[in-house]
Amino acid sequence: MKSDIEIARSCSMKRIEDVAATIGISADSLEHYGKYMAKVPLSLIDEKKVACNNLILVTSISPTRAGIGKTTVSIGLSMALNRIGKRSVLALREPSLGPCFGMKGGAAGGGYAQVVPMEKINLHFTGDFHAITSAHNMIAALLDNYLYQHRSEGFSLKQILWKRVLDVNDRSLRNIVTGLGASTDGLPSQSGFDITPASEIMAALCLADSEQDLRRRIESMVLGITFEDKPFCVRDLGVGGAITVLLLDAIKPNLVQTLEGTAAFVHGGPFANIAHGCNSLLATKMAMSLSDYAITEAGFGADLGAEKFLDIKCRKAGIHPRATVLVTTLRGLKMHGNLADSATPEQERQALIDGLANLERHVENMQRFGQPVIVTLNRYGDDTEDEIAILANHCKELGVGFAENNVFTKGGEGAEDLARLVVDTIDKHGAKDIKMVYNDDDSIEEKVNKIAKNIYGARSVILSKTAVNKLKRIHAWGMDKFPVCIAKTQFSFSEDPKQVGVAKDFDITIRDFVINGGSEMIVAIAGDMMRMPGLPKVPQAVKIDIVDGEIEGLA
Repeated sequence: MKSDIEIARSCSMKRIEDVAATIGISADSLEHYGKYMAKVPLSLIDEKKVACNNLILVTSISPTRAGIGKTTVSIGLSMALNRIGKRSVLALREPSLGPCFGMKGGAAGGGYAQVVPMEKINLHFTGDFHAITSAHNMIAALLDNYLYQHRSEGFSLKQILWKRVLDVNDRSLRNIVTGLGASTDGLPSQSGFDITPASEIMAALCLADSEQDLRRRIESMVLGITFEDKPFCVRDLGVGGAITVLLLDAIKPNLVQTLEGTAAFVHGGPFANIAHGCNSLLATKMAMSLSDYAITEAGFGADLGAEKFLDIKCRKAGIHPRATVLVTTLRGLKMHGNLADSATPEQERQALIDGLANLERHVENMQRFGQPVIVTLNRYGDDTEDEIAILANHCKELGVGFAENNVFTKGGEGAEDLARLVVDTIDKHGAKDIKMVYNDDDSIEEKVNKIAKNIYGARSVILSKTAVNKLKRIHAWGMDKFPVCIAKTQFSFSEDPKQVGVAKDFDITIRDFVINGGSEMIVAIAGDMMRMPGLPKVPQAVKIDIVDGEIEGLA
């Protein structure tokens, strides 16, 4: 089979105005970024159509290092719905250069279920990540300048909270010192870098419902703490308008297409292990306004992306999915069953059976939210019919729908059975309200406890001294009604990535709370989570090259 980039390159793409026409967008509404990409105005969002749409959330079991294939399945499912006569549009996150050149590779789908042009989407795309990076670092520079220029007046901050960001995996930048040199080079200060998907501006842009709302959120971002123990925010710098100006293009959703010409909005890209893991609310609403079945995905396993999609994004936006598709692979299930190297066929079978506990826990969690659940097997060529039958029978015992998919090798055709099952499930269950894990009025500690115990299965939550002190500050600043976003490893229900399957008898340690006054959520740091990843020993970058004018090695 051809590589992903070979398949993408062999695709005959439609011009973007022709893709737009298939969903009722006029050519005059497009802001072109070449022949095959465009930004679209927010005025196309129709709240009445949003309320009637059959939104479908795609999530997964706890992933392997290589992932489970949610994006690939999301793309294939949307194409399949169109193939069976339904009007479907995609809403996905943008890839980050960090993983693209690091360990996982790109995030534009795979095989015959991709969004294209994949090279541009995986690299600079329309510049949204660069704009977010620039806006974030502009705030850092303006804050440093404010402190420098007003020092003679006695102004200072007790603590600076605002770091810098870069869309590169660079462990050397986690902790730095700025302002070294002559007195004219600034004030020495300890700082550091997070990766751009962890920027609060990324989160705010993805949760904003308008330009005005984005500006309000930017103004409220907390940059530091005064000696009176009050928040010092962007509005105190007086630069909220300037930062919003940098994001005027970035806030507009990007329109591209799948290999089969299905319209796709690819916009925003927070990670689900360190942020809320969903594409922009505006892209989701755009897809819902222009289709009957909008497909969107949430990052990593359902304990992370799906929980945050429902508890944060849906809570604030007033939207909710009509069904959740839970993606799994036999390889992933066997990993969660502690499959050993050089296992016998019987040991592989037992590992699969043992690994079903991870799937079952995710199904239960989604049902706890009131979601109808459909399990789909992202099938590999070496999967056996006997093993597939074990999974199918288990889903039957759980009372949830099950369908294989072969979107990687067959595109939309490989998900037609899944598409029919999704439609039937939605028709059967109708619209239901979400049962949130916690209430708005719960304290931050109560919210963390409810997520940790009810979703992760933790025995208890342990708060560090730093976290306890942060809770007092959060309450004093009136931010204790914000939703909670737990930053935690994606590989386990616990904070230990080695505890695969369903971890038992474990505690969750909250090391710190990060106050996001603009995105209006409190990020709880569980365990040793890093907001700036490092590169592996052999990064994906060594495979990327340009040969005879063509980019090679993107995956």
